[in-house]
Amino acid sequence: MEITKTLVPEAERKAKPHDVAHIPFGTAFTDHMFLMDWEANTGWHNARIEKYQHLKLEPSALVFHYAQEAFEGLKAYCTKNGHHAMFRPRNNFERLNLTCRRMCLPELDPDETVQALKELLREEIDWIPQEHGTALYIRPTLIATEPYIGLKTAKKCLFYIILCPVGPYYQEGFNPVKIKVEEKYVRATPGGVGFAKTGGNYAASVRAENEAIQKGFTQVLWLDAIERRYVEEVGSMNIFFVINGEIITPGLTGTILPGITRDSVLQTGKRWGKNMIERRISIEEVIESARDGSLTEIFGAGTAAVISPVGELYYRGDSYTIGDGTTGPLAQQFFNELTGIQYGNVEDSFNWMEYID
Repeated sequence: MEITKTLVPEAERKAKPHDVAHIPFGTAFTDHMFLMDWEANTGWHNARIEKYQHLKLEPSALVFHYAQEAFEGLKAYCTKNGHHAMFRPRNNFERLNLTCRRMCLPELDPDETVQALKELLREEIDWIPQEHGTALYIRPTLIATEPYIGLKTAKKCLFYIILCPVGPYYQEGFNPVKIKVEEKYVRATPGGVGFAKTGGNYAASVRAENEAIQKGFTQVLWLDAIERRYVEEVGSMNIFFVINGEIITPGLTGTILPGITRDSVLQTGKRWGKNMIERRISIEEVIESARDGSLTEIFGAGTAAVISPVGELYYRGDSYTIGDGTTGPLAQQFFNELTGIQYGNVEDSFNWMEYID
């Protein structure tokens, strides 16, 4: 892939933030972005790195009206030895293609796209923060840009990547969160796009999450749309339950995002000899195990937070303290292992880190 570069003059570049850990997640952006165009007759072309700026789109662009869109989220880290690396980037672009197939968008070559991302990151290498717990968040996005009012597969699209330095996703840090089981709204249905990382999935969840936040909860725990009893995922992460020593997560049935961190937890746990289970799990089973004490931990797994321990679960008017309400040992162990790999403090036995320099 040939990439044209139009770089911002040094004197006009932004000042790098000094206290990344306290910047609200996803609000500060680097000087440059990567863009590439697609047309049905010519394929992908015009790959370029240029100034981070407004996109110029027709008001009739299909993405605005029919939500033909796909995106991803991953991070670049500064390791303890001063190198810079990404965590499993090819898996993200393989998942992006999965979303693209469902949304009738053009697919990308994962290897070429990773190389293009590396070129962008090399131009913005000074934006990758060095403090432990911080990272450079990477947001690849693919949108339908053809100007057309009418539902159809787009013949013109735009792919772009933007970058932003981030600290912890949750301002409260690595502390247990409170989640509410959602029964009024549903997130995804069988045969739909629940497995895809597309904007509509998240837009549909905003109202439920706003209502939960107003009641003092961090996020909601979604149930299936058919029986309203089987656990699926939390708004920004997959979910794990530790019951009688087994580490259980809902199986991928087409309504749950196949999380990269989820898969990393499963692979890591199996390597440790843990009993890692993927299956349907009902909210009744979760509540009963919370009552009898066999449920000892709940934790979420996702790119933004990595691991998020759950200290309290709310369901039908009752609150259930998970364990003793503090971060459980397995959540802590997985967090230490995965962040240790990401920052170069733990051996990367799976070869998950892709180095930029």
